[in-house]
Amino acid sequence: MNHRINRSHLALATTLLCGAACLTACAGDGGSSSVGSDGKTTVSVGVSGNVFDMSIRLAEENGYFDKHDIKIKYVTLTASTGTSALQSGSVQFLNSSPTSFLAGLSKGLPELSVATNGGGNPLGIVVSTDFAKKHKLTSDTPADKVAEALADSIAGASSANTKAEAGIFLKAHGVDPDKLKWVSLPSPAADKAALAKGEVDWFITSEPIPLQVQHEGDGVVVADPTKVPEWAYEQAGYGQVVVVKQDYAKSNSATVKGFAAAVHEATAYLDSHPTDDKAVLAAARKSLPGVPDDVLSKAVGEVDWPASAKQDEEGWKKTVAFVKDGIGAVPDASVSSDDWTNTYLP
Repeated sequence: MNHRINRSHLALATTLLCGAACLTACAGDGGSSSVGSDGKTTVSVGVSGNVFDMSIRLAEENGYFDKHDIKIKYVTLTASTGTSALQSGSVQFLNSSPTSFLAGLSKGLPELSVATNGGGNPLGIVVSTDFAKKHKLTSDTPADKVAEALADSIAGASSANTKAEAGIFLKAHGVDPDKLKWVSLPSPAADKAALAKGEVDWFITSEPIPLQVQHEGDGVVVADPTKVPEWAYEQAGYGQVVVVKQDYAKSNSATVKGFAAAVHEATAYLDSHPTDDKAVLAAARKSLPGVPDDVLSKAVGEVDWPASAKQDEEGWKKTVAFVKDGIGAVPDASVSSDDWTNTYLP
């Protein structure tokens, strides 16, 4: 990956059965894509409703998919449902975390990463306003002082991965995360509610929720990727990838090539334009509706957008190490050159 700092077979339906209005091209058990009378192929894309969806939203906003005669249908999925949706053919493309992708590979699933479209871990640790006042914490408080204050606290997390990433930060500053009292919460929204009710002193989750809490005056973001290098792409080699089924890529190479090219163009745009750019904000509003523009802008800025969507062996080595050893999410994580490709990129 190349980032800069800031990662049962279905037969083809015949023309007679499809009629003049639509052709359906089915890609083995990789799902189907419909071609309309306008010549454009509609594909379903699994997204997560977080800032990493930006490159796909921007590709649509800027007309990059249109150039390749592709229309997008979004399907919002979770980390637990994304891989199964791809395998069932409910979606043809999945905007996936490396953790989910590597977990699929460890189970022998025939998946293929065709592009990288965001780097790093855009996380935030947000403390309650009361906790911030008690410990004299601000957004500018040095990382070691933040970790020291968190050593005696009640922490909230809604996923094992984010809890592990908080642990990486704490350990880097001599704090044993196992000595904290942890509250497991069902979702990022529950994190926010628990903070408001005083059930936790702080929580960690992906942006933009921590920044939203701060914007609303209910907390202070005391750690983010700019303060925690262990979360940044340069150390973690983590980010986001566009995943398809192997057989879908083989049977629909033109569609995969067009999709990957559009994402490539969008990530390059995000890399080279300010976070308050008109098109960037327009795409961000669609990715994260209801979030204030200043929060959107800052959240977009916490992702390491690649100048190129191309992947490389070094990037995957870092990613595997982070997923396997750093956060212990996939103990048997591994990836080979058969699992990722730049073939479909410009």
